[in-house]
Amino acid sequence: MSQQLKIKVTLTGTGTSQGVPLIGCHCDVCSSVDPRDKRLRSSALLQIDGRNFVIDAGPDFRQQMLAHRVDSLRAILLTHEHVDHIFGLDDIRSYNWIQRRPTDIYAEPRVQEAIRRIFHYVFARDKYPGIPQMQLHEITENTFTIDGIEFLPVRVYHHKLPVLGYRVGDFTYITDANSIPEQEIEKLWGTRVLVINALRMEKHLSHFNLEEAMELASRIGPEKTWITHVSHSMGTYSEVEKILPENVHLAWDGLSFEV
Repeated sequence: MSQQLKIKVTLTGTGTSQGVPLIGCHCDVCSSVDPRDKRLRSSALLQIDGRNFVIDAGPDFRQQMLAHRVDSLRAILLTHEHVDHIFGLDDIRSYNWIQRRPTDIYAEPRVQEAIRRIFHYVFARDKYPGIPQMQLHEITENTFTIDGIEFLPVRVYHHKLPVLGYRVGDFTYITDANSIPEQEIEKLWGTRVLVINALRMEKHLSHFNLEEAMELASRIGPEKTWITHVSHSMGTYSEVEKILPENVHLAWDGLSFEV
């Protein structure tokens, strides 16, 4: 991508669908007192030209927006329709009230269909007062723009489910993937900072494991790679960091950097 942007990225959540710690689990990771081992559901905040964009709005969306004092929201970009990526959408109501407009939500048609089904009351003919206001925008695998800012979707696969990653300028964010078509990898060349999912050390049906994520990162060649969507099965932050290359790190909730 040729567009030169200054982007501040904050990873507001770096955990799996159940978060870390898991309910009822007392393993070393779930019992850890290291704050880097506490993980909300995966999400990212991109701050570009004074505008706030969020990738995915899972069940922890409200908590994440409060923690990072996100007082305005330009748009939400969705990767796919799983619960841990969309179930916080009801909490856009505060932004509707503050900004006096519906929240722009970018998603491909299949994901929009799920939103219309799950949040059916938003799209009802007779609307209950105070419900969320959503403006759905259809996207494909082609570049789209918001306020002149280019977003390039990257098709990845979560087992057999098509998912979208996003590249913005020199930054790429990929979650919930275990394979990427060759033609989509071409979109990643020149990425300076890569955020990519790796669930655990062992191979998994629908997520990259750590070895696979590092192999992909090595092929793309970013200056730095951050691992997200991390489960308690990965191990503690302090132990995993000891075995990683110098330009690859486990991400943690609240991690911020500029690209």
